[in-house]
Amino acid sequence: MNRVLTLAASAGLLVLAGCPGESSTTSPSPDAKKSPAGDPALQELVSRARSTFGVLKPEAESNVHEVTDEKVTLGRMLYFDTRLSKGQAISCNTCHDLTKFGVDGEKTSPGHRDQRGDRNSPTVYNAALHTSQFWDGRAKDVEEQATMPITNPVEMAMADDAACVDVLKSIPGYEPLFKAAFPDDDEPITMANVGKAIGAFERRLITPSRLDDFIGGKTDALTAQEVRGLKTYLEVNCQMCHMGPALGGNMFQKLGLVKPHPNDGDIGRAKVTGQDADKFFFKVPSLRNITKTGPYYHDGSIDSLEEAIKDMAEYQLGKTLSDEQVADLMAFMGALEGRIDQAYIAKPELPENGPNTPAPDPN
Repeated sequence: MNRVLTLAASAGLLVLAGCPGESSTTSPSPDAKKSPAGDPALQELVSRARSTFGVLKPEAESNVHEVTDEKVTLGRMLYFDTRLSKGQAISCNTCHDLTKFGVDGEKTSPGHRDQRGDRNSPTVYNAALHTSQFWDGRAKDVEEQATMPITNPVEMAMADDAACVDVLKSIPGYEPLFKAAFPDDDEPITMANVGKAIGAFERRLITPSRLDDFIGGKTDALTAQEVRGLKTYLEVNCQMCHMGPALGGNMFQKLGLVKPHPNDGDIGRAKVTGQDADKFFFKVPSLRNITKTGPYYHDGSIDSLEEAIKDMAEYQLGKTLSDEQVADLMAFMGALEGRIDQAYIAKPELPENGPNTPAPDPN
């Protein structure tokens, strides 16, 4: 159990994300006043933002999993392939729609036979930057996480790993793709390699925003109100939980840190660890694209980002924000809407069924 970062944080703006938007680029309103370039105070703010959030890289690097173009090509296909589900109606993209900022806009996502779990499907964009996956951190990385919904009876509902492998082996076009992606494997079509391929694809689902332009030295990338929002963010200590390149994703925090939260029906990470000390702890989500990835919290119980900000300030920070502070924070979070590479997320042409490819099983 990784509790170091959890114990290190004393407070934070734990905005738990998990509504799709239409735009893939971030544009301030035409009448929004830009911040004056060359202001020493702005340069100081740039420096502080850089030290707090770091510099966003185009790929979530891993010391364990090498990302290659061959793996990415295969992973993109697997991400969109509904044949990895029992009823052949659900793919990774169903719940994590790449054209909708990586979410489906549902409180909880419908799975096989319209079953629903009890947790919100968070965005897949920038998820590979996180130190663990799922709200409770039960998967160590995106490679491990990618295979777990496939055999979950409520989600994609494949009987087991072997059933999934059998389907892939029955589709002739997948064999050369797996061999190209995993040339050193005698048996390249395995469930572990499914996860590695999807994970490789997800490691490049990074969405740079105007905040990153600002951190890079373009001080007029943010409007005056967005700059105020950034200052407010730092002044009220949102960064105690939402720090790093993903503005979150690198620690667990208790829902109801300074006083019990009314939405405490889920014991959180304790479901995984079995430890009472982990009750109501959830992974802190990324704030990137937060204006587009509601509804919020682990169960999607709050629709409004404004409400979530006020709620988190009260229960995580013990503070009551003014209307101006909330408006400025909202503006700053709008500047976190990232740029999406439409060519990279385009649905690929998938290999055709073979004569022995199983038919959908709706039961």
